Amino acid sequence: MTHTEPMAMTLTETFAELGRIRLADLDADTMLAEIAQLTKRALRGATEVSVTLLDRERARTAACTGELARTLDESQYDHGRGPCLDAAGRTAILAVPDTGSEDRWPDWVATAEHHGVRSSLSVGMPIGEQIAGGLNIYATRVHAFDDDAITLAQTFAGFAAVGLAGAHPRRTPAEGSHPAVAELDTAAMVDTMKEAFVAVDPHGVVVEFNRAAQELLGWPAEQARGRHLDDTVLPDYGGEPIGEALSRLFAAGARRGLPRRMTLRHRDGRRLPVQMVLSVIRGTAGALACAFITDLSQQEAAENDAERQRRFLTALLDNLDVGVVALDPDGEPLVVNRELRRVHGVGHDASAAEVTRAVAESICDLDGTPVPLEQTPLARALRGEYVRGADVLVRMAGVPDRILLAHAQPITTGDGTRLGAVAALHDVTAVRRAEAFRACEQQVTRTLAAAATVGDAAAAVLRAVCEALGWPHAELWLIDPLTDTLQQSGHWSVTAGQCGDLHSDPIIRGAGVIGTVWATGQALWVPEVTDLVDPAVRHYLAEAQACTRMGLHTVLAVPIRDGDTVMGVLACYSGSREQEQDLLTVLLSGVAAQFGIFVAERRAADLAEQLLRTRNDFLTLVGHELRTPLTSIVGYATVLAGDSTLGDDEARHMLEVIARNAGSLRTVVSDLLDLSGLEAGHLPLTVTEHDLAATVTDAVADAEPTAAASGVRLHTRVPRRLPLHGDAARLRQVVDNLLSNAITYSPHGGDVRIRLTAHPDVAELRITDPGIGIPEVERHRLFDRFYRASNVAHQGFPGAGLGLALVHTITRLHHGDISFDTGHHQPGTSVVLRLPRHSPTPHRHAAPSQG
Repeated sequence: MTHTEPMAMTLTETFAELGRIRLADLDADTMLAEIAQLTKRALRGATEVSVTLLDRERARTAACTGELARTLDESQYDHGRGPCLDAAGRTAILAVPDTGSEDRWPDWVATAEHHGVRSSLSVGMPIGEQIAGGLNIYATRVHAFDDDAITLAQTFAGFAAVGLAGAHPRRTPAEGSHPAVAELDTAAMVDTMKEAFVAVDPHGVVVEFNRAAQELLGWPAEQARGRHLDDTVLPDYGGEPIGEALSRLFAAGARRGLPRRMTLRHRDGRRLPVQMVLSVIRGTAGALACAFITDLSQQEAAENDAERQRRFLTALLDNLDVGVVALDPDGEPLVVNRELRRVHGVGHDASAAEVTRAVAESICDLDGTPVPLEQTPLARALRGEYVRGADVLVRMAGVPDRILLAHAQPITTGDGTRLGAVAALHDVTAVRRAEAFRACEQQVTRTLAAAATVGDAAAAVLRAVCEALGWPHAELWLIDPLTDTLQQSGHWSVTAGQCGDLHSDPIIRGAGVIGTVWATGQALWVPEVTDLVDPAVRHYLAEAQACTRMGLHTVLAVPIRDGDTVMGVLACYSGSREQEQDLLTVLLSGVAAQFGIFVAERRAADLAEQLLRTRNDFLTLVGHELRTPLTSIVGYATVLAGDSTLGDDEARHMLEVIARNAGSLRTVVSDLLDLSGLEAGHLPLTVTEHDLAATVTDAVADAEPTAAASGVRLHTRVPRRLPLHGDAARLRQVVDNLLSNAITYSPHGGDVRIRLTAHPDVAELRITDPGIGIPEVERHRLFDRFYRASNVAHQGFPGAGLGLALVHTITRLHHGDISFDTGHHQPGTSVVLRLPRHSPTPHRHAAPSQG
């Protein structure tokens, strides 16, 4: 593989050095030695350089940068053949990119490879019509010399030739130099130079203007010579008159080249940016200011283009919401954009190196463990690794922790040469917090579902919130409805007992963080607890001082609500100054809403349980206090009604009324007690296998007299036998109640149809009557305790609204269901009772009916 190497020195630096050598008072050998050394420095990849001079009889090495070059030259002299001799004698330019593929000079190639030389470039030194020698460049690696390298080598060779002619007159070239050197035409030599050259006298009049200057500036030499600079190229010397600048230059008598950037006027009127290397040369005819001129148009255009691209790239990167940093191959920072500075809290006046160092020193694993410098994503990319989607934690003193999503990769050329590395760091703190809070909300939901009391749930919920936020402390405060005071129901700290005494005094409504949220019902964000000005200064100062002692800074407190009612306060404390107020407030408010629903449900459940106990206690009292006297009343009234000695029909009638009403009251009390006992589980079912068909048949037979008295005809369709597991007595209560309703609510008589059907697993009893029916919108409430349909109440039918509630409870205890047939469109009602036939495990108790 061949390599092309960029210049080791810029063109400006190179020509400035050439100008210094050209204008210095040097003998020929010293000048050639300096040309050789400059060539080695200017062409990257050059291992050794030599200058060969020729005369008619022999060649010799006039200058070299090392003995290797001399050895390679002499190998050619010995055999009379080789690249430097051929270039100097015939070809003028001869490049050998790879000695391994070269077969023109086998002896020299063997010597070169023996010494590790793999490529060479030889350029002839023209003096007039002859080539008086050559500039030879040797490299120890396979090397393709491009056009720029060859042109630069030609320039060095040309300068060497000019230097031979202009060597100090008191010194002559070393013995053996070319005889034509002493007879050189200096003007002709100047014209052969590839670089523009202008010489002026102390008055600013042009005395020399070479061919390269004509090509650069458009002025013919015959028009430029003898005219003042102001009339020709008109130098812009920083706005200063050129005469003053020349006066200073001649007064200083600078012999070494002074580089200066300026503009010159082209003949067509445009201004050309150039680099001038100025020096003063004194001769027998007087002093001259000599200038070597380099065209900077392309360089300036390139610099302007690079500056535009740099500004565009900077603006582009600074407008990204992703932090970007790039390094060169040596690890030095090239690009650091605004977002990266912001995330790391580094000001715009900090250098790129300072920012990069701050980034490297702040990166940690997600658990807070610092990442070694060599393991950071950017360092890994600089070693050639591609890093995709790595979450890192940025932790710095006094700044909230940030989570960054890092992508990093090496920067390479098409041939694989590594130019550096780039990393993009996207701040995903808000996203990761939202993800953590979604998981937190799920955890809170599970915790609340499993908790029996508020106290059981508080610690687990507070811990889940703190871990999701990465904050050290949280508190839960609930209002005691009896005393209307705010009581702490739980707290959690990352270190046990760390923050247990933040509130030594009772919470006062409207004072401090907790009291303010209690009073206003609004979330409160305090980015720095010591900065808050509170009306209740004494109370708040104690709270703020306690937070400061514990290392707490930001406080976020949100209300816990039940609708519009504030039930308490959830407060969380951060160990650093946080910034994402809106996001964190929304996230914590969601958890507070969940907890508010839980607290409201627990309080409602506790109240319902208390009411249920109270109701059962009341019913037990009623049953004990009323059942006994009612039994006596009924018993004695029955005896009196059957006493034949009573002849007074009116008295007998009154006694019958007493007995009937007392019996009704006893039925109500009995139903209430049965309903309460069944729901509470005090009256368990007695499950046996019995014949449901017989139960229905017996119930119908007992209801016949009542039905006949009301003009109702009972039609049954019952199988001979239908075995079923259940409580026979309770199921008889169900059938009796359903038949009683069908007869009672058919005031105009008609046909009541009773149909019992046996299915493999279910027994279905359907009772259809032609009565007054049930309003459709009220059907869902008929099984509620004490509820009676509006048409029943308006038409004066007696009843307490307990029969269907009792039917519903018994059915549920048997794992059955009861409903009204919505497809029954005839007048009246069709009730469907469905019971499992096989032995169920009866409920211990049923859900209480509403009443």
